[in-house]
Amino acid sequence: MAHLLMVESWVGSMSRLLPRAIREGGHEFTLLTRDLHHYLRAAPEGVAHPLLSARHVLTADTNDAELLLPFAEAAHEALGFDGVITSCDYYLPMAARIAARLNLPGPAPAAVENACRKDATRRVLAEAGVPGPRFAVCGDHAEAVRAARELGLPLVLKPVDLCAGMFVRRVDDEAGLAEAHRALTGFPVNARGQRRAPVVLLEEFLPGPEVSVETVTFAGRTEVVGVTDKTTGGEPAFVETGHMFPAALGDKDARVARETAVRAVDALGLDSVVAHTEIKLTPDGPRVVEVNPRPAGNRITELVRHVTGIDLAAACVDLALGQTPDLRPRATGLHSAAIAFLVPGTAGVLEGVDGADGVGEASDVLELSVAAPGTRVGAASSNNDYLGHVMAGDADGPGARDRVEALLARLRPQVVNR
Repeated sequence: MAHLLMVESWVGSMSRLLPRAIREGGHEFTLLTRDLHHYLRAAPEGVAHPLLSARHVLTADTNDAELLLPFAEAAHEALGFDGVITSCDYYLPMAARIAARLNLPGPAPAAVENACRKDATRRVLAEAGVPGPRFAVCGDHAEAVRAARELGLPLVLKPVDLCAGMFVRRVDDEAGLAEAHRALTGFPVNARGQRRAPVVLLEEFLPGPEVSVETVTFAGRTEVVGVTDKTTGGEPAFVETGHMFPAALGDKDARVARETAVRAVDALGLDSVVAHTEIKLTPDGPRVVEVNPRPAGNRITELVRHVTGIDLAAACVDLALGQTPDLRPRATGLHSAAIAFLVPGTAGVLEGVDGADGVGEASDVLELSVAAPGTRVGAASSNNDYLGHVMAGDADGPGARDRVEALLARLRPQVVNR
């Protein structure tokens, strides 16, 4: 039985998938957090959060490396860890640093840091010749205006160190640029109490469909598990409204997406990671949007598992332990699986979701989740604002997306102003 140190976690699906994968692998884990209540608040009343299945819960300031690294060393001497793991983007670099400090398996900390900083990713990939958008890193609004005039509108404004699409905005004119920049600079500290970098990233707007490539890299070799497609909405924001695995692509598009993702992972020097690389298939060829050195969010890992039998959460655990992950596909009876998200269309308080009972009884539904009555609702501006989702599979072909979209249309949120 191996013992993993989990350095923080998301409160969403990966906070459930990783503990499950650890237990099913016959292992145990210790949770290291600066605020246990962050996770307790995320569990429904009367339900124990899966993170509480930890053998131990240790409290330390996970945002302070000077304090945390010696603390992790002392904990390692007392408890004996075999690997370090996290699912939270904001702690991926810290987990890599702890693993290196404890001489445990893991990716190079510098590689993870570069992948988690969107501006660093842009520079590394550009130097390696991996195709991406033209871009500029701007320290203030005046610099952003000058860069926008040089790059040309429309553009995409991004924070360099947030996730889930937070504050990512399309800007079509200088007024939109000012508004997007003002909103981002008004968010100086992230949800985990970490001060953000005071720069913004401007990128040329890339036309074309967006896909993600799910990969696993071990011992210097990257294996592509598959390609997922994506739909978005909520302009000028980029809110993910659905995904399907495998992507409905022609052979050429699938091949260039896979090849480009592998090039990006290699250029960043990532190893011992499950990665989720987002790519735009533009008329001029593939362009890398970003490289995430962790399993995909938004239940994409479950779409992959339902179709291929490959468990990317389990692969993440194996990599943290220095073990070769099992990436052998297995017949599951499904040819495609898709998820569609219930995105709020009006602000207020959720009274309920009509149609949920009928949708939940459909034979091809794999998952159904809706927010609890009383949930406060606002206009969706990122992937953190969903009211629920429905997931379904197709045993015969690539029809899962059409099916989940039809099912989603039967869900009718009842939102009232109070």
